This record gives sequence, structure tokens and C-alpha cells, in this order.
Amino acid sequence: MAASCAEIAEGAQRAFEARQFELAAREFERASSECPTHTGILLALGQVLYLTGKEIEAEAAIGKALSVDSNNVDARYALGRIYYQQKRYLEAANALQKTVELDPKHYKAWDNLGVTYDALNQDSDALRSFFKALDLVMKDHPDYDWAHANLADFFLRRNEYEKAFQLAAEAARRNPGAARNCFLTGKALVKLDKHELSLRWLERAAELDPNYPEALYLLAQTYRKLGKEQESAKALERFREASKSRPERR
Repeated sequence: MAASCAEIAEGAQRAFEARQFELAAREFERASSECPTHTGILLALGQVLYLTGKEIEAEAAIGKALSVDSNNVDARYALGRIYYQQKRYLEAANALQKTVELDPKHYKAWDNLGVTYDALNQDSDALRSFFKALDLVMKDHPDYDWAHANLADFFLRRNEYEKAFQLAAEAARRNPGAARNCFLTGKALVKLDKHELSLRWLERAAELDPNYPEALYLLAQTYRKLGKEQESAKALERFREASKSRPERR
């Protein structure tokens, strides 16, 4: 007896959870051929295809899901995220704006819309989106730290360091295991000339992610500022090694 598309999709999901992405993509493709109008399968296929580097095929699969249901919130959001990663910021903004129109409480879409408007240098739109995300996550999503961290990064790049510190510290409180949150908190403290206080945050960031170039570089600079030349040299060497294997990131 032939497997149903639901059974095939379940197998594909198991492969995905096992990080067997190529196998998951093949199985989701097989499931979608059995049920070509199943939006959930098409969306899953698109997301897995994107992870395997097949961006054109991923966009096509998600577009097919939207042709079946143009108001599919998950598909709109996924498409917006793909456009952002491809630096197609105007298209990303349109997709994410449509997402929040369909679901005004989609906090992740509001957060990513803020990041996208930031990339477009539309600061007022970015702030409006970030603050909407913060309103939504404040009580209802206490574990979501990205909105605070992304806005902290926004303010750091605009020299509003006290605001950045408060947001980064809250992100770190929500998710103390995220190296980026610790780095942003430490960076804000450095900018506020609180170098001694910044050390524990930067050291923690480097501990959580030993190959985090930005954290290691700032840690080296901070050690030097405090006269800790030996520690600075070690951190700088770790930075050089990390920079060989990892691209710069925000």
C-alpha cells in the first residue's frame, strides 16, 4: 500500500529534525507531488530547500503555497525572511508588512520588519516596527529576546548607548545563553566607558561562542584599555583565528 502524503511528510519532518536536510527536501518534494495543494507541505519544502542552498526552488515552493492561499501568514513570513537574507529588502518589507496586516500580533514579523526597515535606512519605520514587537513580547512572549537585541544593535549604531545597554541587558536576561546578547551588553558598556563592567559580558560572550570575532576583538581592546596586555594578546590571537573561519556578522 502506497504511503499517503501525510505519512511521507512525517518522514520528511523526522529527517529534518535529524538535520538530514537533503533527505528531508526529497521527501517533502515527494509529499508535495502527492498533495500539490497542501500549503503546509509546500511551506516546509520551501524552508528545507532554502537550507540546502536551493533559493530559487525554495521561493517557488513558497510562492506555490501562496497561490493556493494568498493569506497564508506562515508563507508570507517565510518569504519575507528569504528576501531579507537575499538582501532584497524592499520585497522583504512588502512581504513582512503583509504578514502583520494578516496577523497584527505576529511579533516575529514586526521584529523582522524593523530589521528590514533598518537595512533600508528608514529609521522611523524601523522604530515603529521594533516598538510594536516589544509591546507584543513584553508579557506574552517572555522568552523571545531578539526584539530587544535587534533594537539594542540599532541604537548602538546610532550612538544611543544608554538605550542600547538597557535593551541588550534585557535580551541577556531573557536568554543568557546567547553570545550575541552578552556581546551587545558588553559593547554598550564599553561605549559608556564602563570597561571594568563590560569585561564579564565580553568574556561570557567569548565563552559561549569561542569563535565570535567581534566579541574577541572588543575583548582584546578592552583588556588593553585596562592595562591587561597579556590577556589582550591572547584575545587578539583568538580573534585572528576566529576571523579565518567565520564571516563578520551583526
